[in-house]
Parts: sequence; C-alpha cells; structure tokens
Amino acid sequence: MPSEDQHALDRLTQDLDWNLLRTFMVIVQEGGITAAAARLYLTQPAVSLALKRLEERLGRQLIERGGGTFRVTAAGEVLFSEVVEVYGAISRFGALIRDVQDDISGHVRILMTSRIQTALLDDLLRLFHQRHPQVTFRIDIMASADVHVALQQRVGTLGICLLREPIPGLTSEVFIHQTYRLYCGPDHRLFGRTGIDIAELRHENFVSFTSDQIDGALSPLALFRAREGFAGRVVGSSANLEEIRRLIVCGLGIGPLPEHIAAQDVAEGHLWPLPPDEGIAPIDVHIVWNPQGRYNRAERAFLTELLGQVQDMPPQQRLPTLRYRD
Repeated sequence: MPSEDQHALDRLTQDLDWNLLRTFMVIVQEGGITAAAARLYLTQPAVSLALKRLEERLGRQLIERGGGTFRVTAAGEVLFSEVVEVYGAISRFGALIRDVQDDISGHVRILMTSRIQTALLDDLLRLFHQRHPQVTFRIDIMASADVHVALQQRVGTLGICLLREPIPGLTSEVFIHQTYRLYCGPDHRLFGRTGIDIAELRHENFVSFTSDQIDGALSPLALFRAREGFAGRVVGSSANLEEIRRLIVCGLGIGPLPEHIAAQDVAEGHLWPLPPDEGIAPIDVHIVWNPQGRYNRAERAFLTELLGQVQDMPPQQRLPTLRYRD
C-alpha cells in the first residue's frame, strides 16, 4: 500500500499552484523578495506569502532569509533547477503550436465576371492551394448583376465583379482599376490606321456588353456613347467579355474592352486600338461578399487573405504589364 508520504506527494502534484513555483523562480533569479516583487508587479508581502505557502506545501525550507541573509537551501536548489526547465518548456508552447500546420479543409465558391486577369488572384490561388491542399474551389462565370443577386441570397463565398453602386446587404472592396478602350478587328476599315479622329467613329456599328446601359454596371460606356453622339447600330451584345472580343475580332463592329485584357490581341494583330487614346471610361472591378454569410474555415481564410493582399498591393501593380506591338 502507498505510504502517507506517497499520498502527500500525489496530492502535491495535483494541487501545486504554478504561480507559486514561478514566484519562487523569480525570487531566486532576482536574489531577493523586494526585487522579485518589482519584477512581478506584486507587493512585497504578497511575494513573501507565496514563498511561505510553497514551503508549507512542500514541507521544506527553500530559502534561508532574515537578518540580512538570503541563501537558497539544497532543496531550493533542486526545485529551482526543475522549475526553470519546466518554465522553458511552457515558454515554447506558443512557438510549437504556431509551427503546426493548420490543416484547413472546405469548399470555396467564387462568383466572377468573365476574363478577370490579374496576377494577384492567380498567385493567391497557387499559394493557398500549396498551404491548404484539402480545400476545393469552384469558379462560376456570370454577369455582375447575377453575382449580386447570388451573394444577397448567400450563394457563394465571394464575388469578383463590376459594381455601379453599393448593394444592400453586401460589402465591397475595389479589386482592380481598369480602363476601357475602343477596338476594331482586322477586317474593319479602320484597322491599322493612325491619326483617326473620334468623329469618324460616330456612325460605326457597335458591339458592347449587355450591361452597357444607363442603369447597368457598365453605364460609363453608355454615357460615353451618348456624350459623343454615337449613332451607329448596336449589332452585337453579350454579358461575356470573351464573346464581345469575338464579335469585334470578327468585324461586326467597333467595341469596348479593358485595355490590359486587349493588350495581347493588339500585340498579335487581332485588335486595333481606336481613339480616344486615354480610353473611354475607368471602371473598377470589386471584391464583393455578404458579411452575414455563414462561412466555413476555408472560405474565411481565403477571403481574409485576398483582402489582405489587396490592402498590401497598390492598384497599379495588380494588373499585368501592357504589351503592344512596336
């Protein structure tokens, strides 16, 4: 049967207060009660009482004090050595936990307008997948208005789309600044010409987006045409940027595209930029999300990282470098 001493030791390991051990360690390190009290932001009587309680629980005197003397006893030396080792292990807990890879899993659904071209999103997807390979993604391409409705209905993690004005219930952040410019295809009579006056464009057939309306997400395009007196027919439209590009390249009419998106086609001779040289409208793409959405860990992590990247990178660095033919 266990002895009384063994029972006492068992009770000691269960009831011992770590704060008493830490106070004792600091007393020894500081070489006195007064200095220990200052380091611990405690009163001197509180530190003395803590030492007394520890000695009573252990049944040993740990420090000889009084009459100007301060000496750690043999029992105190043994205890101090052990406490320092334990304290070192406890101090490493935070670093050890931080070093453990947090295995996030879940599904992220991104609702996006067509042809969003930015290295920021590409790099984030790449790095996020490397860190959290259990996370799955789905990217749905749809018109901006459909993105807004879906997010209001709490469908999807976030949207990357056009936003003419704030949407009730949704929060947004500017993702990229882009400039729209007019282009024509190789079969158009203006292809390859320089020094074109904008007046020459006013009666040309036009291709544009379905949201190129006064009350649409691309209303600046409609306002530009109205201001400049464009009177040509709208012969083609789509909500998809790739299809607008197709209609322009095929020669149905002149039409608007984001300058950084069209740069590659200009360089390869598929499109020709038309006046005005400064573009016809600056239009921002936004990150949009529903703050009332019930997000899983993967969704919260991805949205947090995306917003952090946006805040850390100036807008002019979020687009690819424009490349034109010499």
